Amino acid sequence: AHSAPQAEVGRHPIPNSTLPIAQAVTVTGNATTGYVSGQVRPVVNKDADSQSLQAYGDVKTQTVGVLNRIKGILDGLGLGMGDVVKMQVFLVHTAAAPMDFKAFMEGYTQFFGGSQPNLPARSVVGVASLANPGFLVEIEVIAVKDSK
Repeated sequence: AHSAPQAEVGRHPIPNSTLPIAQAVTVTGNATTGYVSGQVRPVVNKDADSQSLQAYGDVKTQTVGVLNRIKGILDGLGLGMGDVVKMQVFLVHTAAAPMDFKAFMEGYTQFFGGSQPNLPARSVVGVASLANPGFLVEIEVIAVKDSK
C-alpha cells in the first residue's frame, strides 16, 4: 500500500525579531486546510444598541472575543490555534478613532507566542469601517495540519 507523504508545516521567523508572527509559513505533503471567513466579536452587552461600541467592547475585548470565536470554529474542524498559518486582521482606523494596535496585540498575544508558540504569517490592515458600526476588529485565518 502506498501512503501519501505527511504534511509538514514550516514556520520561518522574522530574522532578528521578537515579534510574535512568522515571516512566512510553508506547507508540504498531505494536509487538511481550513479557511475561516472573517469573524467579529459576539455581543458582550445585550442591553446596548447592537450597532454601538458598547455592545461589543473595546479593541482588546473584541480581539479576544474574535479569537475565541475562531478557536471554536477551528475546534469544530478538528484544527486548533496552533494550526493557524495565515491571519488577516482588519482594524477600524479613522481620524476620529485611530487604530489601537497596542490593544489588538494585548488580545492577540493571549493566543499566539508564549504558551502557544506556533506563529502565523499575519497582516494587519486599517479600514474605514466594518459591517456594523460597533465592530472594531475582524479577523480571518487559514489553518493547516497533517491529514493523518
